[in-house]
Amino acid sequence: MRYLPHTGEDTAEMLAAVGAKDLSDLFSAIPKDCRFNGELNLPEMSEWEVSSHMNGLSRQMGAGAEYKVFVGAGSYAHHIPASVQYLAGRSEFVTAYTPYQPEISQGTLQAIFEYQSLTARLLGMEVANASMYDGASALAEALLMAIRIQKVKKKTVAVSRLIHPMYRKVVQTYFSPTEYTIAELPCLPDGTTDLSPLDGLADLAAVALQSPNFFGCIENMEEAGKKAHAQDALFLTAFTEPLAYGLYKNPGSCGADIVCGEGQSMGIPQSFGGPGLGMFASLNKYVRNMPGRLIGQTTDAEGRRGFVLTLSTREQHIRRERATSNICSNQGLCATMSGMYMASLGGTGIRQLARLNFDKAEYLKEGFRKAGVKIPFSRATFNEFTAAFPEGFQSVHRRLEKEKIIAGIPLECYYPELKNHYLFCVTEIFSKADMDHLIHTIQKEVRP
Repeated sequence: MRYLPHTGEDTAEMLAAVGAKDLSDLFSAIPKDCRFNGELNLPEMSEWEVSSHMNGLSRQMGAGAEYKVFVGAGSYAHHIPASVQYLAGRSEFVTAYTPYQPEISQGTLQAIFEYQSLTARLLGMEVANASMYDGASALAEALLMAIRIQKVKKKTVAVSRLIHPMYRKVVQTYFSPTEYTIAELPCLPDGTTDLSPLDGLADLAAVALQSPNFFGCIENMEEAGKKAHAQDALFLTAFTEPLAYGLYKNPGSCGADIVCGEGQSMGIPQSFGGPGLGMFASLNKYVRNMPGRLIGQTTDAEGRRGFVLTLSTREQHIRRERATSNICSNQGLCATMSGMYMASLGGTGIRQLARLNFDKAEYLKEGFRKAGVKIPFSRATFNEFTAAFPEGFQSVHRRLEKEKIIAGIPLECYYPELKNHYLFCVTEIFSKADMDHLIHTIQKEVRP
C-alpha cells in the first residue's frame, strides 16, 4: 500500500498555491450532477486492518496465489526475474514518459533500442519498432500496413480462424468502416489452418496466421508463406506466446514479411489482463510503412555513440494524411521491462525456459490421455493444448473452481462446434505435484 505523506497543513498549502479553497474546487470542471455528493461510507480502520481486509478480498478472487490457474489464451503466468522488477522500479524508468524531446532522453532511447534489437532477434526479423499497445491492435495495424505496401491496390486480407478470437474482433473493428474485406480461413481436423481457400481468393493483399495458434498447435508457416507469396500477397504471422520461439522456428526463418503479437510473457505481470505489449517487426524494405516509432543508433559530431528517434509516423510528427498510426507512449515502461526480461534470460535462458514449458505441457497432456481424456488435435503444441471431455464436464469444472483449481477455459463460446472442449495451459510456475493433482482429480471424474 502506498504511503501518502501529506499532512493537512501540506494539503492547505498546496491548495493555496493553486488558488483553491478546498479539494472539491479541483473538480469544479466536472458537472455537479456527475459528481458524488455526500460522504463515502468507509469504516474507521487502522493501517494493518485495511491491509488484512484487502488481503481477504483478494482471496475471494480466482487469481490469488493459492489458486492453480491452468489458463493461458493470450495471457500467461511466468516467473519474472528479480532483476527486472528491481530495474523497472528505478525512478528514471518509472517516471519517464514518451520522448517528445527524444535526443534529450538518451536513457529512454537506449532502453527502447535494446528492446527493438532483442525483439528483432527473437522473431528473426530485420527491424522491430518501439512496440504497439497490445497484440490485438498490432495485428490490425499489421494488416493495414500490408495493404499500404501493395503497389497495386488490393482490398482483401485472409485471416485464420485460429487466430485469437479477441484479436479477430479487434481486426473487424478496425476494418468495418473501410472498403476492405476480411476472408476467414477455416480449421482442419488436426487443429491447424486450412490454406486451400487461398487458391480461390483474388485481390489478396495479405495472409495472417498465428503460431502457436489459439488451440496451442504449431502451424505450417513455411507452407503458408509460400502460398501467400505465390499470389503476390504479404505473409503475416501473429502470436500470443513469444516464448515459443525459444524452441520452435521463428517467423522470420519461415518467410514472414510482418510479425506481430503479444509480449506480455516477456517480463510483464498479468495484472488482471493489462497492460499488454504489442511486439511488431518486419523486413527492412517495409520500414517506412511501419506504424509506431523506431529508435536508431548513431554517433554525434564528436564520434560518441548516441540514439535518435529515427522514424515516427504519428500525426503529431508528420502530415496527418501521411500518418500510419496513432501509437505513442506504450513503450515507456512495458517495452523497457520486456527488454530487461530478454536481456536477463539471454538466448540460452529463453531456450531452456521454452523447453521447460513444452515439457510440462506435454506431461499434463500425456497424463490426461492416460486418465481417459481425449486430445483431439494431432499437431505439435507449445505450452497450451486442447482437451475434449465427456458430456457434463461443466459441473466438474465448477466443482474444481471451489477447490481453487481453474481447469482450463471452455472453447464453445468461441467455437460453437467444440462443445466440452477446454484449452489448458502450463508454464514453469506449475510443479509436478500441481499437475499430478489435476490429473488425479479429473481421472476420478471422467472414468466410470
